[in-house]
Amino acid sequence: MPELTLLEWCLLSIAAMGIGISKSGLSGLSMVHVLVFAHVFQARDSTGVVLPMLIFGDICAIRTYGQHANWSQVWRMMPPAVIGVILGWLWMHRLDESAYKPLIGGIILGLTVLQIARLWRPGWQANLPHSVWFGWAMGLTVGMTTMLANAAGPVFGLYLLALAVPKLEFVGTSAWFFLMLNVFKVPFSWSLGLIDRESLLLNALLCPLIVVGMLIGRSIVKRLPQKAFDLLILVFTAAAAFRLLIG
Repeated sequence: MPELTLLEWCLLSIAAMGIGISKSGLSGLSMVHVLVFAHVFQARDSTGVVLPMLIFGDICAIRTYGQHANWSQVWRMMPPAVIGVILGWLWMHRLDESAYKPLIGGIILGLTVLQIARLWRPGWQANLPHSVWFGWAMGLTVGMTTMLANAAGPVFGLYLLALAVPKLEFVGTSAWFFLMLNVFKVPFSWSLGLIDRESLLLNALLCPLIVVGMLIGRSIVKRLPQKAFDLLILVFTAAAAFRLLIG
């Protein structure tokens, strides 16, 4: 087990609950656990530490929302996302994290602005989300951002918002998609030495708090009207993008 201070344990506990909340549908909140784990373990190492917890959160989300998944969107995005993971893994061998975090933030912010413009003028670029190139561009971005920084939740959320996916379908589709993608990432993180016995023991201690976060998030999502849900996704996503940009 890594030696942690009381403050660090408190931060990690909050971050674990944040994973549960984000997996319940409020994907932009994923930056809470990204930032906390990066602060405690350093950004690169934290991607492996948190990965098993994300998989556990995906399984919890599937038990609640999995039946609402839109499988056509899962299969549409999976091939480019898998390629994106491989590209991100190769990138991690060559570049320091300071080189790619601002890039990820800029991409997410640009996509957020695009979605806001489409909401402001619904007829503008109406066919864009359904085009083949858009799906592939988003899928590649999701794959690279999830491998580099576990920050793909806001990107996939923007993709589903662009398709006007209802909130329960949003959560169910995200749960199945990220479970499959996160499991695919495990050998890559293992090969980089980012997952080991000590990190898995830490995961086991924190996973119960993910369930607590899921219950909190489920209560929030259940009470949110669709428009309020969409607005929160955009607000949290923009905040995540700005945080990555400033480092």
